[in-house]
Amino acid sequence: MPPTPQPSVRSSAVDDDRRADPARRVPALPCAVLCTVVFGLLLTLVAMGWGPLMSVDRALAGVLHRTAVAAPGWTRLNRVLSDWLWDPWMMRAVLVGAVVLLVRRGERLLAVWVAVTALVGTGLQQVLKAVVGRDRPVWADPVDTAHYAAFPSGHAMSALVAGALVLWVLRLGGARPLWRWTARAVAVVSVAGVGFTRVYLGVHWLSDVVGGWLLGGALVAAAAAAYTGYAPRPEVSGAARWAGWRS
Repeated sequence: MPPTPQPSVRSSAVDDDRRADPARRVPALPCAVLCTVVFGLLLTLVAMGWGPLMSVDRALAGVLHRTAVAAPGWTRLNRVLSDWLWDPWMMRAVLVGAVVLLVRRGERLLAVWVAVTALVGTGLQQVLKAVVGRDRPVWADPVDTAHYAAFPSGHAMSALVAGALVLWVLRLGGARPLWRWTARAVAVVSVAGVGFTRVYLGVHWLSDVVGGWLLGGALVAAAAAAYTGYAPRPEVSGAARWAGWRS
């Protein structure tokens, strides 16, 4: 009788080969290109002061500002969310925690990748703010204040970069679906919420927020694509370290 074939076992090498396959980084590359192109278009329109865009920005800002003035309790809540919970420094603290955890798990290259991506994002937004030099909304009765130029929104970009990087790390680590769905929900609420609060509080135009989202998405997608192509294939011990994410 012919020998009974042994059941195949998916090894870490198979998974590593699939992760190293260039086709597996295709989703990140188009996302980075698309976000960059759309951001470039938005940046051009903002720099030109394109009338229809400026009209939409002013109209929405005016409606939300009148609401903020008329509802002080709701406005205080939005200030707490914007100035504390979703503040860029809070987002950076989240990423510091992620970097520390990665280092402790032996994933030093990924930890450096996350840290550098976050630092590049912070520097990029500050350079663009200085170059574009867009004024923030000005009100006779402001409900909040902010510093530096308006475009792009640092709050919006920081929230998207932090949320996207955390989700990417969890996906790479093969985290359990519950953890990934929870992180996804928190990220979506934070990104959308901080965008709303910045316009509601009258410290940003809508296009500032959208610009921050687009720039953050382009940065994280590019970082993910570059990491997939650059990172060496982990050994079996590395796969074992990743298994801790699924516990």
